[in-house]
Amino acid sequence: MSNIDLLGRRKFIAGLGAAAGAAMVSPAMAVSEKADGVKWDKELEVVIIGSGFAGLAASIEAIKLGAKDVHIFEKMAYFGGNSAINGGLFAVPGSPKQAEKGIKDSVERMVADQLASGRGIADEGLLRHVASHANEALQMTLEAGAEFHPYLQQLGGHSVARTYQTTVSCGAGITQPLLKMSRKMGVHTHNRSKFEGFLIGKNNEVVGVKMRENYHFGENQPGKVLNIRAKRGVIVATGGFAQNINLRMAQDPTLTAEVGCTNAPGATGEGMFEMFRLGAVPVHLAHIQSGPWASPDEGGFGYVSNYSIFNFPHSIAINRLTGKRFMNEIADRKTRADAELSCRDEKGNALPPILITSFKDSKKHPNTAKVIKYNVGWKFDSVEELASHFKVPLKELKAQIKEYNEYVKTGKDTQFGKNMTKAKDKYIQAPFTVVRLWPKVHYCQGGVQVTKKAEVKDSFTGKPIQGLYAAGEVCGGIHGVSRLGSCSIPECMVMGMTAVRSMMKA
Repeated sequence: MSNIDLLGRRKFIAGLGAAAGAAMVSPAMAVSEKADGVKWDKELEVVIIGSGFAGLAASIEAIKLGAKDVHIFEKMAYFGGNSAINGGLFAVPGSPKQAEKGIKDSVERMVADQLASGRGIADEGLLRHVASHANEALQMTLEAGAEFHPYLQQLGGHSVARTYQTTVSCGAGITQPLLKMSRKMGVHTHNRSKFEGFLIGKNNEVVGVKMRENYHFGENQPGKVLNIRAKRGVIVATGGFAQNINLRMAQDPTLTAEVGCTNAPGATGEGMFEMFRLGAVPVHLAHIQSGPWASPDEGGFGYVSNYSIFNFPHSIAINRLTGKRFMNEIADRKTRADAELSCRDEKGNALPPILITSFKDSKKHPNTAKVIKYNVGWKFDSVEELASHFKVPLKELKAQIKEYNEYVKTGKDTQFGKNMTKAKDKYIQAPFTVVRLWPKVHYCQGGVQVTKKAEVKDSFTGKPIQGLYAAGEVCGGIHGVSRLGSCSIPECMVMGMTAVRSMMKA
């Protein structure tokens, strides 16, 4: 391996697809180089690129393990990355709240749920590692001051209720406390700092990074590029590439600019690209997940997403053309997204389905008032009014509601096999709250391959690239075809903590 120059591997990226070359044009290209003769502007102990769940958890764990000089670099003006605007949903098996509520769960059960959603190609070892340490990550958020709703949710594809949600119903309820805690512990944070490439040692190990100061996203900036030596190593926690339209279209041509996206604008994949150039293994790039809880009536993640996630267990999703249900409302994300995309009018045009919930049950979630206030959801006093508004066949809709309410009564859904535990005593009855559903690009299952120690694997040797670690959505292969909702926060935090633990032992 010593005879192979990692920096000569740039053509390796060409294997990612015909449009990959075009994808490289959108985000400004980072270029790594040999460190021989480089003048170091700074020498730091621990370098973390990205300030989301993974990066913040890594920084805190580094200080706890004795690191004295920990630095987080964030390319955007604000900290938190894509994590700050996610749903704030956190799956934990065997959690304190499950014990309090008498819910039986285990690492094995959560992993089994994830493997089913992954359609046979998820990484069982990594899933088990994350699930086994999820409680440690939860404890870190609690120590930082994160606050969660008093209830647990059962999201699609999960066999039991195991999901916490922040009281603000978004990821900022975790990233902000973690950021505050990390700074209090002495972590140095730098925003508007763009990653420009790795600096490589004589044995092809990562010894540092190039970071551009005073970077303003989407603009060409003259800010100075600093050569920063990383004494212990570099952790890349730069997230996914859902906002890189060229790259996602290279994997799935249907994911054009017309398809909505829930991600922050900075999710463009530069860190992932540069690791590929070093020889990192690309895994599952074509598996890009769409959120089945999103709404076509608002931009980004919006208010409807968390509203829908909370209400799916005790609601009915209706095809407006037929007036009937068309899916199990709490199936895994891919199953539901595919089902929603099949809802079309007589001419084959998209006809976003509707989610109908009894107002008395929907209003228990704080987003209900916002959904109605901002006209991305509606309240109806009768089924006739509802059917007229959305041009749904009234007779068929009434029959469907009656049939579904019988499932609520018996506890068994013979139509789609929905787990009715969370629907107990929650009948579909007026007044109703209704939102429209249509999937949006949400999560990239693909990225670089990592070990259970968060080491980035080399495609030529199968061994770790020394000095380089990765955590969070920038990694690939963990979830397989489809990630279960609320499993990204434990993955990001656990793998961020793991990266530091590996680094500190190296």
